[in-house]
Amino acid sequence: MSITLTDQDKSTLRTAAYGAVSLLAAAGAAGSPHKIATQGSIALASATGLVGHVLAAKSRDINLYGKSVAEIADQVLPALTAAMSLLKKQDPAEADNFRRTVIVAIEAAARAHQGQPSPTIADMTGKITGALDAA
Repeated sequence: MSITLTDQDKSTLRTAAYGAVSLLAAAGAAGSPHKIATQGSIALASATGLVGHVLAAKSRDINLYGKSVAEIADQVLPALTAAMSLLKKQDPAEADNFRRTVIVAIEAAARAHQGQPSPTIADMTGKITGALDAA
C-alpha cells in the first residue's frame, strides 16, 4: 500500500514523536532532561520504514512552545493521537511502526534516569501511551 503524506502530515508525525521525548524531558526536569532528550532522540533516529524516513528528514517544522509541561502536553498529546489516526487510515502497519517507535523512544528516555523511572516520568509515559491508543 502506498502512503501519501502531506507536508502537514509529516510535521504532525515529527511534532508527535519528538514532542513525546521533549515532554518526558520537561516532566523529568528534576533528573537529567538532557540525557532524557538525548536517549529518546537517538531511539527516534533509529526508526525504519516510512516513519524512519519522516523522522530523519531535515526539517524546522517542529514547533513546541510552552513555559510549562501542561502547555507542551497540550500540543504533543493531540499530535500523537492525530498521527496515529492519519497513519491508521492509510496503512495500519505504519501506524504500528509509529507507535512502536514512540514507545521505544520514551522507554529509552525513561531509562536515562538511573534506577526506576520517577513517578512523574512513569505518569507522563502513561499519558503518552494513552494518546497513542486514543486514535
